[in-house]
Amino acid sequence: MTRSAKNITSKPDAKATPVQLLRESELLRIIDTVVRLGKSSGAEATEVHVDEVADALTRFANNAIHQNGAEHGLTVSIRTVAEGRTARATTNRVDEDSLRAAIESSLSLAASQPKNLALLAMPDRQKYRRVNRFIKQTAAITPGDRAQAVRRACDLAVKNGQVAAGMFSTGQSQTAVGNSRGLFAAYQETHAEFSITMQEKPAASWAKANSADVSNFDPQKLAARASEKAHLGSNPRELAPGRYTVILEPAAVLDLVGFLFYDFAATALQDKRSCLNERMGKQLFGKNISIYDDAYHPLQLGAPFDGEGMPRQKVHLVDRGVPKNLVYSRSSAKVARKSPTGHGFPLPNEYGEAPMNLVFAGGNSSLEEMIASTDRGLLVTRLWYIREVDAYEKIMTGMTRDGLFLVEKGRVVSAVRNFRFNQSLLEMLRNVELMGPAVRGTGEEAFEMVVPAMKVREFHFSEVTKF
Repeated sequence: MTRSAKNITSKPDAKATPVQLLRESELLRIIDTVVRLGKSSGAEATEVHVDEVADALTRFANNAIHQNGAEHGLTVSIRTVAEGRTARATTNRVDEDSLRAAIESSLSLAASQPKNLALLAMPDRQKYRRVNRFIKQTAAITPGDRAQAVRRACDLAVKNGQVAAGMFSTGQSQTAVGNSRGLFAAYQETHAEFSITMQEKPAASWAKANSADVSNFDPQKLAARASEKAHLGSNPRELAPGRYTVILEPAAVLDLVGFLFYDFAATALQDKRSCLNERMGKQLFGKNISIYDDAYHPLQLGAPFDGEGMPRQKVHLVDRGVPKNLVYSRSSAKVARKSPTGHGFPLPNEYGEAPMNLVFAGGNSSLEEMIASTDRGLLVTRLWYIREVDAYEKIMTGMTRDGLFLVEKGRVVSAVRNFRFNQSLLEMLRNVELMGPAVRGTGEEAFEMVVPAMKVREFHFSEVTKF
């Protein structure tokens, strides 16, 4: 079952019928069929992932819609085990001949692999905590609904003498995993995202939000925020590089701290490639920093089970600045003599596991209060082109963009030319003075997580950029 993507440049159908995902019974039927065929093909054990995605988007630029697209597809990923060897093959067809061919491909690939003496037997049935992230209102959004929201945003840009560009996407997806030992888990969700850039030459600014529930954000308010910042961004001042107090909006925080998530993987510590090696249990961050991995947090998305079908656990990673715990796949848990936490990736993989639902405990300071408390500093909308310079000290480099502003005596006084930064995340999280409430952050450099805005002292900007 598959549908190719469609790009439609004509007027969208405002009455388009929402896609209906397969019923859970149909997902189970596919998995049972693969398990049956795997047994008859000689597989000692078989694992099946079924993923279905139905996404649609409306793109706009130069104050007009230029593209509507829709995609609906289903994939079946099959892992077989035979004589201590394992491999995976994928198909987008669900007839028996196609599924049998994928199983045979998986077995053929496995036969070419060396034996894995550490390969564990597949898990048996598990119990899962139910989560509800399928919102009917989001699933029912039509191209016409998206077009109306885009038109209002573009009308605002025209009114203010600006140019708008961006995207409004909505969709639904589901995943199911099962194996020949009777394990079965299924999950579905909806998702909506609005992103807009407003340009008032030579300045531009940006705003973005996403959620399972399309009513959790207002595209018009996002457009108004980007419009206001684009206007304020005109005639930027050039400041000298150096260390500044910064007020990082959630998008800027997200795209920096997102580079920490692999470091909390047990496999990363076992391989000596984590910044937490020799630092577990020590005061590494400020005492106001606590971090969790929590797939059940109301602002999160994602399945309550991992790539092997193990239930995800809430893990307290950092307690008041002290790294306390890691996340474990079944394999890394066995090595460490711990219990798996439900954070493994589908096998085979080279990463092991990672916390995919990071939640930073926030504070009570609003962005306005952070600005009012700052004698001199910089307000940062977001960051981009972030790269790791030093993996152990977690020194990152990148640039500001889409709105950098000078704060003096508690007020935003002007725009500032963009900077390149060279900053250790470990040092940054020791220098956090104030935090806002934790929100679902959306950026461009890291996956979504729940983070607060932060006021940070001594943030290092190394040079002025050329734009």
